[in-house]
Amino acid sequence: MTIEEAPLEAYDAHILGEQLTEMYADNEEDKRNVAVVTAGTAAEHSRFGILNFTFYDPRRKTTRLKQAGRGGIGTVFRNKKLKALIVKFSNVKGNLNNTFEQSIINKTGIKYHKEIHDQDHLQNNMRKIGTANIIEVMDAYDLLPVMNFQYGSHPDTEKIKSTVFIEKYLTQGVQDGCWYGCSMACAKAADNFLIKTGPYKGHRVTVDGPEYENAAGLGANCAIFDPEGILELNFYCDTYGIDTISFGTATAFAMECYERGIINKEITGGLELNFGNFYSSVELLHQMSKGEGFGTVVGQGVHRMKKLFAKKYEADEEFLFDIGMEQKGLEYSEYGSKESLAQQGGYGLTNKGPQHDEAWLIFMDMVNNQIPTFEDKAEALHYYPMFRTWFGLYGFCKLPWNDIVPADNKYSDEPAKVPEHVQNYLDVVYGVTGKRLTSDEMIIESERVYNFQKIFNIRMGKGLRKDDRIPYRSMAPVTKEEYESRQERYDKQLKEKIGYAPEGMTAEEKMAVLREYREDQYEKLIDAVYKRRGWNSNGVPTLEHLKYLDMELPELIEVIKDLQ
Repeated sequence: MTIEEAPLEAYDAHILGEQLTEMYADNEEDKRNVAVVTAGTAAEHSRFGILNFTFYDPRRKTTRLKQAGRGGIGTVFRNKKLKALIVKFSNVKGNLNNTFEQSIINKTGIKYHKEIHDQDHLQNNMRKIGTANIIEVMDAYDLLPVMNFQYGSHPDTEKIKSTVFIEKYLTQGVQDGCWYGCSMACAKAADNFLIKTGPYKGHRVTVDGPEYENAAGLGANCAIFDPEGILELNFYCDTYGIDTISFGTATAFAMECYERGIINKEITGGLELNFGNFYSSVELLHQMSKGEGFGTVVGQGVHRMKKLFAKKYEADEEFLFDIGMEQKGLEYSEYGSKESLAQQGGYGLTNKGPQHDEAWLIFMDMVNNQIPTFEDKAEALHYYPMFRTWFGLYGFCKLPWNDIVPADNKYSDEPAKVPEHVQNYLDVVYGVTGKRLTSDEMIIESERVYNFQKIFNIRMGKGLRKDDRIPYRSMAPVTKEEYESRQERYDKQLKEKIGYAPEGMTAEEKMAVLREYREDQYEKLIDAVYKRRGWNSNGVPTLEHLKYLDMELPELIEVIKDLQ
């Protein structure tokens, strides 16, 4: 390992990654052995910078990018004045880490490959479109975020549905995995895409994606129902080093504030931030890259924008909290949770903020009604965050778990858990390490880490019940327009769930009753989840639970002893 002075002028990821790959590879074939980690120019001027990881695509003969987003890791990278991290290694093989029993790994890998080959085209089409396969599905179920999560569907979703990208933009018939041995190969690319704005106007580039989150956040949530606009925003987020989810949600919040008169053209520096305005949206990215203009304000994220708009422009602080889709400082990922109490908990009761990688329970809860009681929801909000934390700890990809499932999975005892695939993970761990775990032991391993993270949050001044409050828009309609867009549904709920007769009542009166009910439901969910997780009513792990987990560390007890 060496530390070297960066010799090149470029900072943006698609150029710097290409340059450093050329510099460190001995020849064309050797490019496959070089990976470059970079941030980007905008990561320096925002709080949601990402890291880009290159891989060389020998079929396209270009260096491509995959991203680690969320949480501002790229901002930290640039703050430390790091330009790039280069890894070069040429001896990749199946038993490189001295596996305990290679035959187990081989057997499990063959099973995965056959299942993906046989089932993917019948299920989610991951090999053809990747995660963007669910754009139209989310719209159909009223779950697609539209105009800062006000609505869950839109007539123009037809313009950005997955088949549009497949037919017009994404390269088909090319193996597309971001890892050479991956059978799922869900990484997609739009080749020779013509850029229309900014410093790379007129350039033809390879764009990574779009993923579902990009199409939903950069597109529907900002009412930009233009596939080429989405791809250009996607490209600039990547090369500038900006998290697409946070940018989409933050821009949608700024757009709603603009349309409601909370901010204006004088404040935005002349930008018309109406919903649907692609050119203003992409200009925010160019400004972030240069560290100037209103783009740097949006780049601070929703949490800080709310504070700024309330303090400097005298906006209603509670209204901003209701419509500002962030929690614990992290912008919401792109799913509407109004009709799924479990998913509200899946966003709000996380250690790191509303990111669906801990628990995606919308279909279990809202569509399939598999977890009807508070206890059922609490059990799901215990198991899934722990399981998902566990496979992250071991470095597993989530997609082979439930994006393709066994053909007979629906006949298993708990199909939502995909038990055969859980066992696959456990088998691989055994094959690599020689450590044989049961599913219960797996969860306890994860609980130790999760509770450590929880106490660390408390030590840093967060992590208590007050910090698990979520914006009301993630629960129910904030405005009259939102209520009236689903009036039949909400009126029916008032009658059947609350026993309230909505006839003759104003929208505002009905909204007040609904709000009291929804917020009470969320508080009851918190109580049930805390109890299941072994925490007290303030969200603090109990000493008894730490003892159960063999986590009675003096450093942990010191933090929580006065909060019991």
